[in-house]
Amino acid sequence: METRELRYFVAVAEELHFGRAAQRLGIAQPPLSRAIRRLERRLGATLLERGSRGTALTEAGSVLLREARAALEAVEAAERRTRRAALAAAGHPAVVLATKAGASSELLAKLLDAYAAEPDAVTVDVLLCGPGEQERLLRDGRADVALLHRPFDSTAGFDTEELSVEGQVVVLPAGHSLTGRSHVRMAEVTALPGLPMPRWPGPDGTSPDGPGPQVRDHTQLLQLIALGRACAVLPESSRAHLRGEHATVPVLDAPPVTTVIAWPPHSRSRAVAALVRTATAL
Repeated sequence: METRELRYFVAVAEELHFGRAAQRLGIAQPPLSRAIRRLERRLGATLLERGSRGTALTEAGSVLLREARAALEAVEAAERRTRRAALAAAGHPAVVLATKAGASSELLAKLLDAYAAEPDAVTVDVLLCGPGEQERLLRDGRADVALLHRPFDSTAGFDTEELSVEGQVVVLPAGHSLTGRSHVRMAEVTALPGLPMPRWPGPDGTSPDGPGPQVRDHTQLLQLIALGRACAVLPESSRAHLRGEHATVPVLDAPPVTTVIAWPPHSRSRAVAALVRTATAL
C-alpha cells in the first residue's frame, strides 16, 4: 500500500462522508471513490459500508484505520527526524524536549542547567504542551525526548528512565473547610459539593461527559479553583505554582506520580543519550 492510499482511506474513515473527505484532501470525489475501491480489491476486504443512511466502517475498516494512523505517524516521524539529523550534520545540532507546561518545572530547570554544562551539549529546544500531548509529540517525531508522567501518560513503545516519584494533593480554594485536615481520600474529593473535578480533553480533542468544567491548561484550571468552581488532584510539585488563593491537602490513596524521561527505542542520537544520562544523574 502507498502512503497516499492510506491518507485517502483515513480521511474517508474519519469523515464517514466521501464529499467531506474529498474536500479535506483537496481532490475531486470520483477519484477518491475509485482509490478506495482499488484498495478494497487489493486487500480483498470491504472497508466501508455505503448506504442510503451514510457511510460506516466495517470491522476490517476499523482495523485498517488504526493501523493506517500508526503507519502514517511513523512516516511523518521518520521525515521529521531525518530533517533534524541533516541539520545536525550541517553543523546545526539540536534536540527537542517535550514537556507538559507547568509540570516538573524544577526538575526541568535542573536538567537544562546540568546538560548545558556538558562539554558536548547542543541546543535544547523545549516544547511546552498541554496535558497528554507530549506523548503524541514524541511518537510523531516532533520531539526527540519527553518528560512523561505515569499513570497519566502511556510509555508503551518507548525507552524510559525513572527520574522521580511523588504523591498527590487536592488543590482547593483558600479557606475551604477541608484545608484544616492533615489528609483526605479520593472518595471525599470526588464527593465535594460544588467543586467538581475538571474534564481534560482526550487524544481526539473531546472532553469526557461529566459535571466538571472543561479545561485545556493549568492556568485556566487554577483560576477556576480560585473562583470556587472546581478542585483538582495534582502532583505535590504543583504547589510551587500556587498562589495565596489556593490551598492543598495530601490525598492518601491517590496513585503516586512517576516522572520519567522517554525516547524512541531506535534513537541513535548522541544528544538524546547525553540528555538522558544527565537526567538520571540528577
